Amino acid sequence: MKRIIVTGGSGFIGSNLVNFLISKKYFVINIDKLTYSSNNFAHKDKSKKSYKFYKLDINNKKKFKEIVKKYKPKAIFNLAAETHVDRSIDGPKNFINTNILGTFSILEVLRELKRSKINPKLIHISTDEVYGDIKNNKRSDEKYKYDPSSPYSASKASADHLVKSFIKTYNLNAVISNCCNNYGPYQFPEKLLPKMISNIFNNKELPIYAKGKNSREWIHVKDHCIALFMLYLKGKSGENYNVGSGITLSNISLINKLLKISKMHKIKINKKTKIVFVKDRPGHDFRYSLNSKKIQKELRWKSKISLDKGLSDTVKWYLENREFLKKISKKLYNQRLGLGL
Repeated sequence: MKRIIVTGGSGFIGSNLVNFLISKKYFVINIDKLTYSSNNFAHKDKSKKSYKFYKLDINNKKKFKEIVKKYKPKAIFNLAAETHVDRSIDGPKNFINTNILGTFSILEVLRELKRSKINPKLIHISTDEVYGDIKNNKRSDEKYKYDPSSPYSASKASADHLVKSFIKTYNLNAVISNCCNNYGPYQFPEKLLPKMISNIFNNKELPIYAKGKNSREWIHVKDHCIALFMLYLKGKSGENYNVGSGITLSNISLINKLLKISKMHKIKINKKTKIVFVKDRPGHDFRYSLNSKKIQKELRWKSKISLDKGLSDTVKWYLENREFLKKISKKLYNQRLGLGL
């Protein structure tokens, strides 16, 4: 079996990617340090014939290098990251350590092992937030200037630049993906959609920043996993690719849609379950929107899951997997974060 390493494979996107790669008959090595938002819910019944887990911080360069040398993978998908913008406002340090220094650790290992002719393809997963606030109904393409607003997006932008520099300087085999907002199974409930779904289940208010007019582009995580697989197979080294669905709408429109879909699933909407507007976070970008024509044209990938279908499937998954939310301490996601000093 061909071997692939996924860093951060116990996170939201990572869990889904590990499952996808195993379905494609790859042996997957999951490296994750198991932070507050990680889980092994998706991997509890994995066969040893197709899956191996290492609890490890990617900043532990020595051990990470040993694993890469042992398995000689075809590719490394770097999904190890701190991702919650609000947490980055309250405490940027973890974002610098994981998103920048962690990426540097991976790059250094690949640079050193290249001399031993161990040269896996690196697929570095980034975000649309590196482009900053997109004005005037434009869509940011791969040549759009980086203009990050939060410590989170700045740390991801820094990591992107590091990857690009190692490609140019050391001729590393690597590509970068910049994806829009993901949703789907196994997402930690501090993020917008699983938090709203959890609150709907528990008859709680639905807090939205400011007036709910901030706009985001949404893609189902399964579509994203297929795109990442295509980048592994056909992505050109040295290039970055935007991965988006083209589905962009305001936060309030999204939550109203979620409420409607929840009712279709026979979920009783209590009087307490209503939208409430809360104080906005500092530096909150108003709109993200990607131009994804490059990956569509060059790799013939396009998202296929409609937002209505994807949201319905997601609500159904959380209904059928209530144990996932029950195992997560509410102390980790109930408290309001990102208010600044």
